[in-house]
Amino acid sequence: MRIAVIGAGAMGSIYGGHLSLHNQVFLIDTNQAIVDHINAEGLVIQENGADTVYHPTALTSTEGQAPMDLIILFVKSLFSRTALQANQGIIGPDTYLMTLQNGSGHEDILGKFVSQDHIIIGTTEDNGAVLAPGLVRRGGTGKTNIGMLTADSQNFLPRLKETLDACGFQGIIHENIQQLIWNKLFTNVSLSAVTGVLQVPMGFIAGNEHAWNITRQLIHEAVAVAHGLGLEADEAEITEKVRQTSLGSPEGVTSICADLKAGRKTEVDTISSSVVRAARKCGITAPTHEMIVELIHAMEDRQEAF
Repeated sequence: MRIAVIGAGAMGSIYGGHLSLHNQVFLIDTNQAIVDHINAEGLVIQENGADTVYHPTALTSTEGQAPMDLIILFVKSLFSRTALQANQGIIGPDTYLMTLQNGSGHEDILGKFVSQDHIIIGTTEDNGAVLAPGLVRRGGTGKTNIGMLTADSQNFLPRLKETLDACGFQGIIHENIQQLIWNKLFTNVSLSAVTGVLQVPMGFIAGNEHAWNITRQLIHEAVAVAHGLGLEADEAEITEKVRQTSLGSPEGVTSICADLKAGRKTEVDTISSSVVRAARKCGITAPTHEMIVELIHAMEDRQEAF
């Protein structure tokens, strides 16, 4: 299979490296130094107590390349549209686009480039960290959950699962992939969003009455939207799970919190904003989520402290 992985961060490198074992893989990144290093020295992944060298073809531009069978997005979601536009030449009529990015609603962007029956969405339980250019630590492995929002008319998912399994992943096909994505989303749109706005570690949320009240309201609204989409969501169970997540990682820092602290743009548009968009489709109100989105975007636009 011809596969392009866009984004040579930790996850893109892990998937690009492993998939190159039995496929023609192109690892695409805008960082010339990373691309040059991978092409010259290979991509080193630390896993199972050893360093393994993989040899995907690294590129900064796909100009002149033929269309791919599969393109996997591993950039931050706010860069998805730009990344796909820059690599539009490798998207052909038979190309499938896959996202394992955090959040929900990615299909709205992917749908601008391919038909709905060529979009694959999912989640990954793998994790890793970049140690240096071309050097990545694979910190943990798990399932790669995949699914489609329409019928798999070309029977592509079993082929993809076979490819993932052969390259060191555990591919799981889900009939209702949105349920799985929303199960993960509930924590991000409540705990993560509030830590970002308040600029506090995760443990603060469950331990502060006011922060916890905001978090519970966000969960309440998200559950109502999930029900509007026809998904299962037990509010009491979700609330307790979020509380335990807060208590279990008292010094943990969410990505939204870290991005805002560092002055970076966040992925709020595929996290909290995805609840707002889904609410509007369902004719449901989600005012607390709307406020959180505006607050986070306002914080993104801040200048240096005066």
